[in-house]
Amino acid sequence: MSFEEHVPHKSQIGGVRRFHTGQILGLSISHFIHDIYSSFLSPLLPLLIEKLSMSLTQAGFLSTIMQIPALLNPYIGVLADRISVRFFIILAPAMTAVPMSLIGIAPSYAVLLILLFITGISVSIFHVPSPVMIARLSGPKKGRGMSFYMTGGELARTVGPLVAVGAVSVFGLEGFYPIMIFGLMASVWLYFTFRDVSVAADQHRRLSVMESWREMRYILLPLTAILLARGFMHGAMATFLPTFVKLETGNLWLAGIALTVYEATGVAGVLVAGSMSDRFGRRRILLISMLGAPVSLFLFTLTGGWIRFLTLLLIGFTLLSTTPVMLALVQEHAKKSPAAANGLFMMVSFMARSAVVVIVGFIADLIGLRATYILSAFMGLLGMPFIFKLPRK
Repeated sequence: MSFEEHVPHKSQIGGVRRFHTGQILGLSISHFIHDIYSSFLSPLLPLLIEKLSMSLTQAGFLSTIMQIPALLNPYIGVLADRISVRFFIILAPAMTAVPMSLIGIAPSYAVLLILLFITGISVSIFHVPSPVMIARLSGPKKGRGMSFYMTGGELARTVGPLVAVGAVSVFGLEGFYPIMIFGLMASVWLYFTFRDVSVAADQHRRLSVMESWREMRYILLPLTAILLARGFMHGAMATFLPTFVKLETGNLWLAGIALTVYEATGVAGVLVAGSMSDRFGRRRILLISMLGAPVSLFLFTLTGGWIRFLTLLLIGFTLLSTTPVMLALVQEHAKKSPAAANGLFMMVSFMARSAVVVIVGFIADLIGLRATYILSAFMGLLGMPFIFKLPRK
């Protein structure tokens, strides 16, 4: 059954009032496939360093060059508001799969930078408009739609490194490029599903980046403060959790298991939080998450054994569950230029996350990881008052 049999004519999709489960699941699966490819760099980095004789500084710049296009997210959003967002979404899985599948055969550092920069552009043109389409197809249940969508991304971050390592183990670093076929197939499926569907804003007038900021700053300013506060906890856990567990236990195997458990419970939190916010309100769910995560992080740092394991489950569940709720908030209030608003939110999220991770690392060098974890939990609590600056509905 085609998409057109489930939804109104393309000129009416802006007014869809029911939850289109099949199409939302399809886009979420495409998100999963897309993000698997974008997660290849980290697990393959040691092999690339060896092949191209890179310094650690050069290796670190690879991640930076891949993230630079995120600074253009608001402008990509403005463009997506003025043409049909479906074209961005259709092309992105293939545009990401091809360069990321070719990084193993890159003959030089310069070629590798070009491949990763193209990937960064593709990542942006997928992630800026796709939540807009999810929001339009979710009707009044935007939180549930965002939960499905973000679950795809979280699962990809868990599975992607395993896919990369498995492919290289079978085909070798220079021979795993045929794996791009799954990204190409995802784009073909999206084309035949969405080629006649236009998901556009309700109003005919589109806003510039600055106009979108002025329209949305009452949402984006408190969200920025919340993202900064959450960023300390997120940076401490996502970047330094294996290192912390290794220092505490001396067991590298446990360090790897801890990160897997953290990501897995994050998937569960993402899946549940959006739907819960539809029923109980965005602010209430954000409050629960922004209280639960710091308290759990305090306990995780100061305890041990099974208590530490249980608090790790709570940290992953609460800390990672805030993103679908925030995405739903942005889309509910972005009436004129939803893609531009989402681009602004994603740019702020990227900048906050990138800056805070550097700060967390610097603090850890000064006072140690245990004290940094306690400080990060305290910083997380500072984000709670800004939740009350968000609109109730």
